[in-house]
Amino acid sequence: MTPRPTSFPPLRGIVPPYLLRHLAHTSEPQASAALDTLTRDQRQRRYRAAGRGPSARTLMPAPEAPSRLISSAGNVERLPGKKVRDEGQPATGDAAVDEAYDGFGATWALFHDVFGRNSIDGSGMRLLGTVHYGEAYQNAFWNGTRMVFGDGDGEIFGRFTASLDVIGHELTHGVVEHTAALVYSGQSGALNESLADVFGILVAQYRLRQTATEADWLIGGDLLLPGVKGVGLRNMLNPGTAYDDPRLGKDPQPATMADYVQTTADNGGVHYNSGIPNRAFALVATTLGGYAWERAGQIWYDALTGAKIGRDCDFATFAALTQAAATARFGKDSADARAVADAWQTVGVTGASGSAKGTGPGDTPLAVGVERSGGIAGRTVSRTATLAELPKSERRAWQGLLTGDTLPKLAADARNYPDTFVYHVTCAEVVYEVPELSLPARLKKLLDQFLGGAR
Repeated sequence: MTPRPTSFPPLRGIVPPYLLRHLAHTSEPQASAALDTLTRDQRQRRYRAAGRGPSARTLMPAPEAPSRLISSAGNVERLPGKKVRDEGQPATGDAAVDEAYDGFGATWALFHDVFGRNSIDGSGMRLLGTVHYGEAYQNAFWNGTRMVFGDGDGEIFGRFTASLDVIGHELTHGVVEHTAALVYSGQSGALNESLADVFGILVAQYRLRQTATEADWLIGGDLLLPGVKGVGLRNMLNPGTAYDDPRLGKDPQPATMADYVQTTADNGGVHYNSGIPNRAFALVATTLGGYAWERAGQIWYDALTGAKIGRDCDFATFAALTQAAATARFGKDSADARAVADAWQTVGVTGASGSAKGTGPGDTPLAVGVERSGGIAGRTVSRTATLAELPKSERRAWQGLLTGDTLPKLAADARNYPDTFVYHVTCAEVVYEVPELSLPARLKKLLDQFLGGAR
């Protein structure tokens, strides 16, 4: 067996894989929906890998104005779905359709009115969305062409269109893709996630004309339903405090580099460690006060769209870029430059920083194991077992899988995208990373059966 390649560009979803995995491990009725959501996201990666990605965008001519088209998948997993609301058409009465339409407009407005950017790609790209994707689908993601929204399970997660910052988050993945194109793995992937949170929260704040001190700094604050012990998916100002629920587990995001999570899951912990740069931004914004998009947001946008940012940009490099952006725009001795320097030092990216620790799932060598991670909530579900523990029919299929070349080929050819789900298949300390979208139906069924034994 040949070791897998170490990096694949991924598909992005709002629910982190570690959150969905924790839920899938429980005996709650929603565990099955979480498991299904984790598996289904990878199929979207296959569409991207097959070339049905950003090249499908439509450029809009001047004058600059939003152009939106919302479709409905009708609770099946087929894109794009049936067209239900085009630009300029009246509200449909379907909450998901109308929330997506309005959220697209709010996101377009922030980037256009504040930063002078004409849509996601800067050239008038049409904003495409599909709602009612799948049954009890617990995620929302950007697939390189369109936003896709699930309706949630109705017990833990509500419909994903209800959260404006989630809509802004996913569309910002498109902005990142068309600017810095940050590799979706490790620190560059965590920056990708953080930037999506930063501009996602700014979309909501701009829509409400909310100051930094008035804002709650919660991502997905409108997603969790009554009865869930939590306030959102992430707390940008206080990472690690968003939820502590028996079904979801405890929010695992670190607030400083002292607690940086080393893990092979979640594309190298992109949803875990995004809490560190998230907090840096929130500290800058609340220190400066006023509207966060006017100063902190402008600094972050300048760094993202500047000529010096690379695809593999790490935290320290991005800190330096924001420092340079603050100095260039507001002056070396400005309150803005001081706030940026202090924030990055507070979270441990600059100055004295703690050592990273390996606390995430996926660090232990396994004889036979499957782990599914990703999704906007960053949840992960996993199981390890010996072949002897498996039913005879599954055992034969696994023996063929582990001795053949299917996994190495899938891992070598796969592409990952933000907020979608990823499978790690482990045997004899060799790990193969395969996105859901790259999985043939028969292999996906085998992996799902294996993971089903974890509940």
